[in-house]
Amino acid sequence: MEAEAGKKKMTTVCVTGAGGFVASWLVERLLAAGRYIVHGTVRDPGDPKNAHLAALGGAAERLRLFRADLLDYGAVAAAVAGCDGVFHVASPVPAYAITDPEVELLAPAVTGTMNVLKACSEAKVKRVVVVSSLSALMANPAWPQGQAMDEDCWSDVEFCRSTQNWYSLGKTLAELEAFDYAKTTGLDVVSVCPSLVIGPLLQSTVNASSSVIVDCLKGDHEVKLKLRNFVDVRDVAEALLLVYETPAASGRYICNSHAIQVSDVIALLKSWYPAYKYATKFIQVSDEPMFSSKKLEALGWKFKPFQETLRDSVESFKAAGVVN
Repeated sequence: MEAEAGKKKMTTVCVTGAGGFVASWLVERLLAAGRYIVHGTVRDPGDPKNAHLAALGGAAERLRLFRADLLDYGAVAAAVAGCDGVFHVASPVPAYAITDPEVELLAPAVTGTMNVLKACSEAKVKRVVVVSSLSALMANPAWPQGQAMDEDCWSDVEFCRSTQNWYSLGKTLAELEAFDYAKTTGLDVVSVCPSLVIGPLLQSTVNASSSVIVDCLKGDHEVKLKLRNFVDVRDVAEALLLVYETPAASGRYICNSHAIQVSDVIALLKSWYPAYKYATKFIQVSDEPMFSSKKLEALGWKFKPFQETLRDSVESFKAAGVVN
């Protein structure tokens, strides 16, 4: 009877793109909480690059991986069936020059999101947390200069198209579609918009955001010098859990903790790891805008000191053999 009572208290949630950088940490947090059964979508459950998920504490008992391409509605619906909540984390981040943005980035971002939301409606999911990005806010030339961007700021779709900022466009369109769908169907949708996510890797490959730090540690790489906004991957995972578990949470939440010049990041790394052959090719580009995470902090969100995040990132890269 006790085991039965324990089972009844469990909540089943789905995490899309479970093998990715942010999603892996979210799965880790959900399993560590001890009260969640997790459905994770991946392209291939048998792929060795997803082995880190099976190694997480509680995975053997409470993690089930589903083979699902988000453009395949049936596969998405199978993963979402029986879930109380869904975290839509998966998003295409092309690691190459885009030749056809509509096919390679925009369709997967928007159609994938819509398939997830429709599956959630069908499964009567109680809340959907969509992982967006500050990219869905910052491409807005009309925003008053010098004023910190908040959740009311949206990237200008036409500006993104004209500047060929396809990643921002994909994130913006997907998030707009999610809220439009929520409005017409009554589905409870909340979004979280992180800045550049860094921190220790759980997965075996370096993701796009982590490469910003990796590139600083490699002499043959070109580095963009500018003010960047950073957030720890573990803090993002906590933010996702927080907005899911807080009944009063609604709308969008900026998830950003530190605005730091890349030159200062390099200086810090050099003081800790003087032996590395650091990047010597630099390009000065425009600083990123300032952002306010006050709305998220009002829910009780806290974040790690930047030095802790940066050091943990590099130690993780060393352990994974990404840097020597």
